[in-house]
Amino acid sequence: MDYIDYYKTLDLKKDASEADIKKAYRKLARKFHPDLNPNNKEAEKRFKEINEANEVLSDPEKKAKYDKYGKDWKHAEQFEQANQQRAQNGGGSPFGQGGDPFGSGDFSDFFESMYGGGGRRQAKYRGQDLTAEYALDLTDAFRTHQQTITVNGKKLRFTLPAGIETGQTIRIGGQGSPGRNGGPNGDLFISFVVTNNTKFRRDGADLHAIQEIDLYTAVLGGEIMVDTFDSKVKLRVAPGTQNGAKVKLKGKGFAVYKKENEFGDLFITYQVKLPVELSEEEKKLFMELKEIATHGKQ
Repeated sequence: MDYIDYYKTLDLKKDASEADIKKAYRKLARKFHPDLNPNNKEAEKRFKEINEANEVLSDPEKKAKYDKYGKDWKHAEQFEQANQQRAQNGGGSPFGQGGDPFGSGDFSDFFESMYGGGGRRQAKYRGQDLTAEYALDLTDAFRTHQQTITVNGKKLRFTLPAGIETGQTIRIGGQGSPGRNGGPNGDLFISFVVTNNTKFRRDGADLHAIQEIDLYTAVLGGEIMVDTFDSKVKLRVAPGTQNGAKVKLKGKGFAVYKKENEFGDLFITYQVKLPVELSEEEKKLFMELKEIATHGKQ
């Protein structure tokens, strides 16, 4: 599994703050998002790398391990255990004076030399974590359901939580790389890319939609049928509704992440559609209305 410089991936220096990391991630994720770069394999690859880098650097515990052990950060716990065991057996730091883990070879080389052969005791250590990316449509993210993913030729079934968003990650324990010398397997982390295949605009658990109404309904009021994400509802339009007016349908939005049967709100923006190709009689009636309105204001 290839290792990458996560700071370089996010165009950051190693002293970057939490706010710097969040800002850089959002900027690059927008730039290389698959929705904005269709059929662009290089952008897809960069998007995956950006998500992986953010997953580590935005997590204080993972970031601390990465800053200390570099590309071998995923084996930090095994290193610490081996170091403690050696100290208890009367040995010093496995890296000599100063304990620099990169002064005389990397962490992997250290494990090989200390426990890999020569009749010495072999240490158990955990396998590497693996990452995978899963793309799905917004309609697929509305309900909790089972999905299947193939990783390294192996089919894995997992539960996809309702309300999942692009960039979010779930962990499947024990499905990463095998451990060595009887150690436990690593985990599999699946990051998601959600493509909006609907007419709704999503904002977290809230949804937004444009609803056309004719001039007569806007002026006089009335009832209309409105699409929600998974059904239709009847909506009363108030008389004198203006173009661009908004109404909120509580609980008719998108599923809230990992909260079963809890939903955001749906915001409807009215777009008044003016009549075209009026008949002579319709024009005459509009002229009469104009006269009435004009004289009424005098």
